[in-house]
Amino acid sequence: MYSVVKTSSLALCFIGFIFVSTRAEFFTAISDVEPLLETHIKIIEDLEEYIEKEEKRISVLKRHLKVYQTEHEKAMEDIPNYLGNPINAFTLIKRLTTDLEFIEKKIEIGTEYIKNISIISDDDYIQYPSLEDLTGAAQALTRLQETYHLDVNDLAEGILNGVIYRDESTPVSDDQSITIFTSMNSDDCYELGKVLYNEKDYKNALAWMQLALKKYPNDDELYNFTDVDILEYISFCYYLLGDLRNALNWTKKLLMLDPSHDRAKGNIPHYRDALFKKQSDLSKKNRGDTGQPTVDANEEAEKPKELTKYEKERKVYEALCRGEMEIPRAISKRLTCRYLTENHPFLRLAPIKMEYVYLNPDIVVFHEVLNDDEIFEIMMMARPRFRRATVHDPKTGELVPAHYRISKSAWLKDEESPIIENLSRRIADFTGLSMVSAEELQVVNYGIGGHYEPHFDFARKQESAFENFNGNRIATVLFYMSDVAQGGATVFTELGLSVFPQRGAAVFWLNLHPSGEGDLATRHAACPVLRGSKWVCNKWIHQGGQELIKPCDLEYQSEGIIRPLPRPLVKKTFR
Repeated sequence: MYSVVKTSSLALCFIGFIFVSTRAEFFTAISDVEPLLETHIKIIEDLEEYIEKEEKRISVLKRHLKVYQTEHEKAMEDIPNYLGNPINAFTLIKRLTTDLEFIEKKIEIGTEYIKNISIISDDDYIQYPSLEDLTGAAQALTRLQETYHLDVNDLAEGILNGVIYRDESTPVSDDQSITIFTSMNSDDCYELGKVLYNEKDYKNALAWMQLALKKYPNDDELYNFTDVDILEYISFCYYLLGDLRNALNWTKKLLMLDPSHDRAKGNIPHYRDALFKKQSDLSKKNRGDTGQPTVDANEEAEKPKELTKYEKERKVYEALCRGEMEIPRAISKRLTCRYLTENHPFLRLAPIKMEYVYLNPDIVVFHEVLNDDEIFEIMMMARPRFRRATVHDPKTGELVPAHYRISKSAWLKDEESPIIENLSRRIADFTGLSMVSAEELQVVNYGIGGHYEPHFDFARKQESAFENFNGNRIATVLFYMSDVAQGGATVFTELGLSVFPQRGAAVFWLNLHPSGEGDLATRHAACPVLRGSKWVCNKWIHQGGQELIKPCDLEYQSEGIIRPLPRPLVKKTFR
């Protein structure tokens, strides 16, 4: 914008010269020409100032261009591997949202230029992420932090759960895959903190703002914010978290850098008054009405807060995602592997490898039941149809998006491809169930930190789902279409079981007891993907058509089931 204003002023200046010359006739006397030297030097100074500012502006644009080019070159070396790193995925979205806005302001011809060059043809458009995408990516990073106990400093440097990913090198671990990573700079950390602050996630916003401040002096970049802006976020995060003393101290640090900061000057007395009142109230509470210390108040303060049912399950879920729990010895010693030859005559010629990973309920992994060609074909069919994954609203039965399920999905019918039809037939072979009432094949790709929190696949009595289907979901078959470098396990929170993805394998379980009641032990979840891209497809099989295969009885569940509690590991390296 500056250059536009300066150009206009120069143009007006020259117009003025023409106007004056027509009246004053400078050429008729040297004395009249001499004052023009003052105008001449003014033009020189204005041009120098304009060129200096333009050079600075161009320099900023060149630095941004270099960042874009460098990151793009790294990404193109191995796109899935590059985007499989959540930090790379976040910074890519940031480059195309807030960073692009900053660049637009630096481009003389403005936003219209960006809009015009984004159109390739009448049919093909370059896609830009939205601020909603940036928010989702930021929340995904905090989900990964909390689930896998990641340190913010490590995460910003590309260290994911102890595995170091660096430029032009292999990870420093047993994993020999090459991952290219660029460390987050102060601007990346600041923008991430700002997004989390706007989402009222003040704890995580504080951590990223502190890291932005730490990196700020080391970055030789021109940002659209200063260290004063970072300090203001830090101090107010402390205030909103109830830490008045730190809020006061950080505001004082801000005023040392900018003594004229109006908001900071206004906040100082407010923080002092609030801190004094808090200390006064605490003192009165501890002393009681008699003026003597009250034991009950102290005991109440020290008494640990009892976890809610959700919080308890959340702790188990996260521990299972980290691979920190093992199934009980009483069950693990009875687990077996074998070749499946029953259910269909074809299996006698081509038996399938099957592995029991849990008993009562039986959770079975069938190995090598999906080949690379089939995986590729299914992915290609699903990509154009991907939509945000939905869940059944328990009140309405309608399919709706949910914050606890972050992925995209598509549905494929048997008649669309021989591969899909053959896969349904294969499922019938190794499960022994009828596909008459099965749902279409669902293909899912999990996004940045993609996950699906603990849930049941079957509909409970109070829910109105599956009214258009023939009965409830009796069974689930979940195929893994990709290996996942870190994270992405399927975990059963009631059983203490973690099943990590293996490309080409399928995990199978029954959702219902013989009576038709839902088996609460099958509650499961998809853990956040820490690194890599997780592709799965699944088939939900309903009760219709199973009357003679899996006949109902009055028994709620198998007799004599005593399910031992899962045991935590003392220490286990996360996969």
